[in-house]
Amino acid sequence: MKALVTGGAGFIGSNLCARLVREGHQVVCVDNLITGSRANLAALEGQADFQYVQHDVTQPFGPELDQPVDAVFHLASPASPVGYFRNPLATALVNSVGAHHALELARRRGAKFLLASTSEVYGDPLEHPQREEYWGNVNPVGIRSPYDEGKRFAEALTMIYVREYGVDARIVRIFNCYGPNSDPNDGRIVPNFITQALTGQPITVYGDGGQTRSLCYVSDLVDGLIRALCTPGTAGRVYNLGNPEEHTVLEFAQVIRRLANSTSEIVFHSCARQDDPQRRCPDITRARRELGWSPRVGLEEGLELTIAWMREKLGLGE
Repeated sequence: MKALVTGGAGFIGSNLCARLVREGHQVVCVDNLITGSRANLAALEGQADFQYVQHDVTQPFGPELDQPVDAVFHLASPASPVGYFRNPLATALVNSVGAHHALELARRRGAKFLLASTSEVYGDPLEHPQREEYWGNVNPVGIRSPYDEGKRFAEALTMIYVREYGVDARIVRIFNCYGPNSDPNDGRIVPNFITQALTGQPITVYGDGGQTRSLCYVSDLVDGLIRALCTPGTAGRVYNLGNPEEHTVLEFAQVIRRLANSTSEIVFHSCARQDDPQRRCPDITRARRELGWSPRVGLEEGLELTIAWMREKLGLGE
């Protein structure tokens, strides 16, 4: 299989590229490095089955990208609050214009298409856990809307291509994910807490820490993406991918501090983030039934692997 991965230098994208190359597929990685990092691709550079193209997918695909491919994974987008607060217009455009360009490539080349959407389409959910049928509770004009509404638009666009043009496309809604190649400074729970714990800084918890998240290790998530693309009969389907094991933010802070052997104090920031969901947990019944997928890496195992990677990334000794 020859696959084009937009956002391939990002956290999840780089792990996906590595898995595809490892399994013998050809990969064209496309990224403009707004939030991705070329360093994430260091182990892949120079391999015969891997090609990196620096390109902004909101711009037309030139001859270097408009080539025969079997699969298009559209992952390009800032995905953390730090990333999309800093780049709101780029975030909105990559999930609209960029998604359009990626879908057009899939249509012209007869390729399978996967949209990497997000649990953020559920907003601050009134249904718990969240099923794919739930339409969400999103603030369309709030500070998170370039990402939330951008992804919702990308989902609508994907389904237009399924219904109007017969494109073999599916949508995956990614819940909180963590692991190697995550940006230590992207503001998300695990990179934040691990960085603070390893460097002796106070571990900052917003609000009272009672809000919940469900964390999925990146290798499990990548396995789900590939299954969603390759499993027959998934065209036009929407899948939640995440770990249904729910914990409070405070619990995550305590576990990370313990596993990192840290003496950092846990401090509470009285000002909660605007429009920050209070509960977030996927119902993965559909993915289990139709894809044969469920997370395999336990929380402590995944956190230990991530802490070890982050320790090396930050240049810290044991």
